Amino acid sequence: MAGTGDTAGTAGTGDTAGTADTGGPERHPHPLPPFAARPVTAVVAVVIVLLTALSTRYGYHRDELYFLAAGHHPAWGYVDQPPLTPLVARAATALFGDSPAGLRVPATLACAATVAVSALVARELGGSGRAQTLAALLTAASGQVLAVGHMVSTATFDLLAWLLLSLLALRLLRTGDGRWWLAIGAVLGVGLLNKYLIAALIVALVATIAAAGPRTVLRGPWPYAGAVLALALAGPNLWWQARHGWPQLTVAQGIGEDDGTENRIAFVPEQLLFLSPLFVPVCYAGWRRLTRGPELRWARPVALAYPLLCVVVLAAGGKGYYTVPLLVVLLAAGCAPLAARLRQPLRRTPLLAAATALTVLIALPVLPPSALAVPMAVNKEQGEQVGWPALADAVRRGWARVPKSERPHAVILTANYGEAGALNRYGPARGLPHPYSGHMSYADWGPPPDTDDGPVLLVRQADAPDLERHFTGCHQVARVDNGHGVDNEEQHAAIVLCAPPPRPWSTLWPSLRRYY
Repeated sequence: MAGTGDTAGTAGTGDTAGTADTGGPERHPHPLPPFAARPVTAVVAVVIVLLTALSTRYGYHRDELYFLAAGHHPAWGYVDQPPLTPLVARAATALFGDSPAGLRVPATLACAATVAVSALVARELGGSGRAQTLAALLTAASGQVLAVGHMVSTATFDLLAWLLLSLLALRLLRTGDGRWWLAIGAVLGVGLLNKYLIAALIVALVATIAAAGPRTVLRGPWPYAGAVLALALAGPNLWWQARHGWPQLTVAQGIGEDDGTENRIAFVPEQLLFLSPLFVPVCYAGWRRLTRGPELRWARPVALAYPLLCVVVLAAGGKGYYTVPLLVVLLAAGCAPLAARLRQPLRRTPLLAAATALTVLIALPVLPPSALAVPMAVNKEQGEQVGWPALADAVRRGWARVPKSERPHAVILTANYGEAGALNRYGPARGLPHPYSGHMSYADWGPPPDTDDGPVLLVRQADAPDLERHFTGCHQVARVDNGHGVDNEEQHAAIVLCAPPPRPWSTLWPSLRRYY
């Protein structure tokens, strides 16, 4: 193993501590420790094998079904997201096959890259080969990392983008070389094409650098050059949003109003759970090291960005996982003192193995679907991968209740994009027509033609009958049962047959649009 002798973070920490003020001398950083390529690669390989082996379990997640549909409607933006993840979904299925395993190849690779970048963060902070290996191991055993690595989601690529940006920010602070702003701008621009949340990270970092120093890295032309590069990359999507009235702000506002209080209550517990409760002391050690260690005074802004972002997310009613990437940075920072203390690391192996096993049970599809009740109490997304073919079967039973003579002009209308995505994916094999929905960007891909003036078959969740108020003569003709007793959002969903629409679809459609 390269660089196994640990110095608890004294190597590669930049020049004198006095450079963290407003006008310190030019940096002459010490050489970084060698990269622990072999052990880190081994950890990455295990992650790839594990995620690949489990990629066919259960089935698509509701968001993945939506991304598949969005990928076949390419655009510079969608009402609820930028274009990158839908385009990745389309490319993945084209290259690796139209299946959950094929779709999830990019997620697996992104998770593997996240593990490797965590080791690089530990190295950037002076961690030896042992510390880098520990950073890779603990990141690979973290719940949120594995959960988003298992499936394609905006959070999957957002986590990687945040870690890359944090690594580059540390390199900028350590070396004082303003040219790193170009790399930061490139990562920021691509990250904005995936999720706007990364903008909060760069704002927080600039604010903490301005407050704690070294402010010299904010001077000169390079920060502006990085900003121009980021805007050039993200510009087409920002233009799309502006041209369409910034619908993503409407979506964010609606989510905040619906879930804001619940998110605030759950925020602190989620910070303890999203990696692993056993890793909290390591994160705290990383926080102390970055904020109090004189040898890493230059890295203090990255640590201070974490509480600043927590305050912002709490105020906005955002979700707890938004700040997880900076927790991974703190985790990596804490691995140097941890490695120094683990003189006999094999004694700790059972504890790490137990933490990993618990994380895998919660984050990954290893249990039978019928045993998902406990993992879903922590990670409800497990259950959202179960039952979509069963939903399509129930819709087929409902469609059979439509008289054959009326089917050419009948419409299937769903309440949300998950249901519509499932019918897009599984409906054709069951003889079902193209579904429509007013939810999110599905509304932009409708409405049905006004000539479709036959019966309307509604698909909606069991406790959400609002859709029927737009129609008459409605009665339930089928019900969804996923066959495993999984209490997910679509379990017991109703299939409701209604009379033809009371108005032409073109005039009815605006009232069916939903942004959240």
